[in-house]
Amino acid sequence: MTAIIGIDLGTTHCAVASVDPAAGKEAPIRELLIPQVVRPGEVTARPLLPSVLYAPVEAEGDPAAGQLPWAAEGTWTAGEYARWQGARVPGRVVASAKSWLCHPGVDRGAAILPWGAPPEVPRLSPVEASARLLKHLRAAWDAAHPDLPMSAQEVVLTVPASFDEVARALTVNAARAAGLQKFTLVEEPQAAFYDFTARHRKNLAQAVEALKLVLVVDVGGGTSDFTLIQAALSPEGPLLRRIAVGDHLLLGGDNMDAALARRAEEKLTLAGKRLGASQWTQLVQAARVAKEALLGEAPPERYGLAIAGAGSKLLGGTLSTELEKAEVESLLLDGFFPQEAPTSTPRRAARMGLQELGLPYAQDPAITRHLAEFLRVHAEAAFKALGIPRPSPDALPRPDAILLNGGVFNSPAIARRLQEALSAWWPESERIPLLDHPSLELAVARGAAYYGLVRRGLGLKIGGGAARAYYVTLAREDGTSAALCLVPRGLEEGQSTELTERTFSLTLGRPVQFTLHSTTADRVDKPGEVVELTSELHPLPPLHTLLRSQRAAGGKLQVTLRAGLTEIGTLELWCRDTASDEQWRLEFELRGTSGSGPLAVTEAMPARFTEATELVGRIYGNKPLPMGPRDVKQLLKNLERVLGAKDTWRVPVLRELWSTALAGATKRRRSEDHERVFFQLAGFALRPGFGYPLDGWRAEQLFALFKDGVQFHPEKANWNEFWVMWRRIAGGLNEDAQRTLYASLRPQLEQKVPPDAPKPSGKPKGIQPEGLEEMVRTAASLEHLDPEEKEQLGGWIARRLRWNAEQKLRGGPWPWALGRIGARVPLYGSIHRTVSAQTAEEWISLLLEAGLANLDGGAFAVTQLARRTGDRTRDVEEATRQRVQDALSAQKAPEGWLRMVREVVALEAADEARALGDTLPAGLTLA
Repeated sequence: MTAIIGIDLGTTHCAVASVDPAAGKEAPIRELLIPQVVRPGEVTARPLLPSVLYAPVEAEGDPAAGQLPWAAEGTWTAGEYARWQGARVPGRVVASAKSWLCHPGVDRGAAILPWGAPPEVPRLSPVEASARLLKHLRAAWDAAHPDLPMSAQEVVLTVPASFDEVARALTVNAARAAGLQKFTLVEEPQAAFYDFTARHRKNLAQAVEALKLVLVVDVGGGTSDFTLIQAALSPEGPLLRRIAVGDHLLLGGDNMDAALARRAEEKLTLAGKRLGASQWTQLVQAARVAKEALLGEAPPERYGLAIAGAGSKLLGGTLSTELEKAEVESLLLDGFFPQEAPTSTPRRAARMGLQELGLPYAQDPAITRHLAEFLRVHAEAAFKALGIPRPSPDALPRPDAILLNGGVFNSPAIARRLQEALSAWWPESERIPLLDHPSLELAVARGAAYYGLVRRGLGLKIGGGAARAYYVTLAREDGTSAALCLVPRGLEEGQSTELTERTFSLTLGRPVQFTLHSTTADRVDKPGEVVELTSELHPLPPLHTLLRSQRAAGGKLQVTLRAGLTEIGTLELWCRDTASDEQWRLEFELRGTSGSGPLAVTEAMPARFTEATELVGRIYGNKPLPMGPRDVKQLLKNLERVLGAKDTWRVPVLRELWSTALAGATKRRRSEDHERVFFQLAGFALRPGFGYPLDGWRAEQLFALFKDGVQFHPEKANWNEFWVMWRRIAGGLNEDAQRTLYASLRPQLEQKVPPDAPKPSGKPKGIQPEGLEEMVRTAASLEHLDPEEKEQLGGWIARRLRWNAEQKLRGGPWPWALGRIGARVPLYGSIHRTVSAQTAEEWISLLLEAGLANLDGGAFAVTQLARRTGDRTRDVEEATRQRVQDALSAQKAPEGWLRMVREVVALEAADEARALGDTLPAGLTLA
């Protein structure tokens, strides 16, 4: 016996359904009742498992001990009890882990959840949290079907249609960590429609007879997905084809809960003081319950919310307020489903999406505006499906029916508002009908199980293939970029494309990075076709490989590319040697870093570039040429005479100069001038250490020299340039390299930075580094350090600042370093490594008390420390931000700095460089 198992790994709930393929086309689909702890000592089997994990406090013990039909793994409890108890005991609950899988600003493999929890709370990575939910589902299935273990069955796992390739790959990692062996992915809106077709297997032709275009609107807990499906009838029966999906939209029920919680917070608190992170978590959970009650079938006029007061434990003082039905309807219906004109577009400002829950949500919460844009973008394909010409350039295609999915639409008021808002775009027509859905929570799991039948030829498949086309970036000789189509829209899973007409020259023994783009736009590009790199092609995290050949140890290979979609629905790309059968699979960069620039450095070099490399070769070549110290000292100036002012050198020029310098790295020992100039050139040419293909590899190669230190150690200038070089490329160093660097710096900083630090007795042993101020700047640039290490470093600097203020000293790197260490938004590191908001407030107070007018760089430092992110875990209190705004205004600081404190905005280019502490190469931005 075998089973096909559909799993809905939802943001809010998980569900499991199954079907027996041996029963044929009419096989019934059955939901799994999932045992879970619901209250202490009470286990109940329910069709839904809340996607929540809770770490019990020690006094609670294990609420699942001896209760579940299987031995619980670890200390985390999943399901209803986790949601119930997590709302009562703040800071120990992991929710919305699925949304964190698509957050590019964090290391999604790091233990960062619960977000903003106290230090004593255990943590999980988003991948591990997803895996634990899947393990619970697997254990529930195995307990109910001991003769059909899930690991041996065919599993269909659902993902949002808007998940990018990295989020899909991380979902695959979670499934494998949960012990799933044979599984495939299907997009949730498609699964919801498969549930509709499964329920109409006997009369599908009749069910779709009047339908040519169906709009699937899937608003879940964390994401909103839109899909258009074309329906048609043929002599052989109904035909279904997916013709469009929407782009990534991190917006859903969680945002509605947060909006209600913000309204309740205004009522609960006085003088604008916000709740703490743990109280906020409680309030969001309470707001979710209030939302479901006030927008339900028979809503009360008002609903009470209560949370623990500040400092209270499980029981004790509480804060309470009420939300009224009218204000909830106004806030949610008018805010998230406004009745807009069909020409409306999502509102996009220069600010970033609010991150109230720590996640980068969409800037505009109006789902109807996003829907209007979606229909406008895919209008040509939709009108073609309808079989009518587009009447005007602004006309939107009217769907024949809407299929709703997602728990948000359990509210009749929300479902009715969406139907009314969309129908109003075609006032001459009747209201767009809603397709029937007996269970919004179970539809996706049921549809996933039925999709498994379809894959076996036992049901009608929705055609259309891949919803996205994929491209790799190429560089033209004139320095511009183009895009080579790898995978066209519509390619089916398991198919691949061979791009044999174009070859690429790749170097053996070094990492190779491929910069990718994707699009859901209505365009038909053939594999191998070169197109313009326009805004509708969205960048993806890069793909990497390291080429080692069995037939050659070094040199270059000519390769072709093979691209395709795997059976589980993820992108795959291979390099193939044109002279042999060797091939290399490319892997996604899963840490969320993004690259820019072409596949390889092929941008046209300046006319005199060869002359420039010869100048470097004269100094650092294998054979020393007759020259004096002045020739070495003047290397950078001589390069400027050939290439122009060094701040105008573009990134490809800089990286090629770096390669030439590194080739002669051992020749830096020829004299103190050789060493100092090498440090200058290598650091300048590789700054900021990231942002261009292979920069991580370059930084790794350069860091191999760190252990050698400074050879001419009596020369303080050499020490200064040594530290400047590492500060300049710090962003390209991985976590291990940064820790090695900090381990070398820490003893020096501990002894020399705090003015009251105890001095070592006797003469220190070994070579003593010089260049204290540059050591401080370098240490402050290490964003991969843990918050505890950053707070320790900042504490030393804070003591130095207090001493400087007493001595009326204003120079030095101290304010800049404190602002960089405590910045609310890192330049390249993961946001889970920022120091606490409380620590940032202490440093702000220190700088303000010292007086910004008395501190070089003090104004920008407090701007970085008070910068608004929208994430209350990282943001300082409103009163502190107001103090900073007042101080900045008194100093006549730039308006852009004041905006960073008031609003959630991105750094401007000049401020990127100021935060970095260096100029940026021409044309390179960090955002």
